[in-house]
Order: sequence, then structure tokens, then C-alpha cells
Amino acid sequence: MDPLDVEAGGSTISTDAVTAADVAEATLDVAKLRRVLVAGGVGQAAAALYMMLFRAPAGVFLLSGSLVRAYYCVLAAIALFGVAEAWTGLWLSHDDPAPPRRRAVGVAVLWASTLPLLLLAGVGGVAVLK
Repeated sequence: MDPLDVEAGGSTISTDAVTAADVAEATLDVAKLRRVLVAGGVGQAAAALYMMLFRAPAGVFLLSGSLVRAYYCVLAAIALFGVAEAWTGLWLSHDDPAPPRRRAVGVAVLWASTLPLLLLAGVGGVAVLK
């Protein structure tokens, strides 16, 4: 039985959710790095697209027309970065023993993905609180 199963009270933990512990451990394990990059990228892109299509800008974004355009531009950039992050995870899984250079690129993209994630949380928080 896996140690995570024991901590969860004997039931299995869903592998679909990307947690902070997975992100921290992904820098050490290539298999986790692949999974975190693909799941995190798809999640970021889906959340950004959902907000672009179904959430109107609110709060400070309503002060001028240029801020409304900035709202949609930021969400589009986050969606594109999410697709690029997922693509990096797939690119990393191309060779079974990942070359060190590919692993380094994957780790760099993983750490760079924290900024769009924070922007998405900030913009999403404004949209939810409207």
C-alpha cells in the first residue's frame, strides 16, 4: 500500500488533481514533472478560456475601455501559456529516459507557470467577487 493511501485513510487519492506537493516533488521526478506540466497547463488554459467566454470583467477592469481589453489580453496570454506548458509536458515525455536538457526546460517552464497561475487567481477572484 502506498504511503499516500495510508494517510488518506485507506482510500486511493485521485491522480487528476495537481497539488502543491506534486509541484514541489516534480522538480525531482521526471514522471511527476510530465504529469504536473500537462495537467497544470490544461487546467490553466481551460480556466482562462472559461473566464474569457463566461465571466465578464468586473471591479477595476470596468474603469476604462483599455482595461477591459487588457482583461481579455491577459486571459488570452494565460490560455496560450497553458497550452505551451502542456505541450512542454508532452515534449518532455517523448523520450523515456528524459535528457537532462529537456528536464531542465521542463523545470524552468514549471517555475515560470506560477506567475500566470497567480494572475489567473487574481483576475478570477475579481470576476467572482463582482
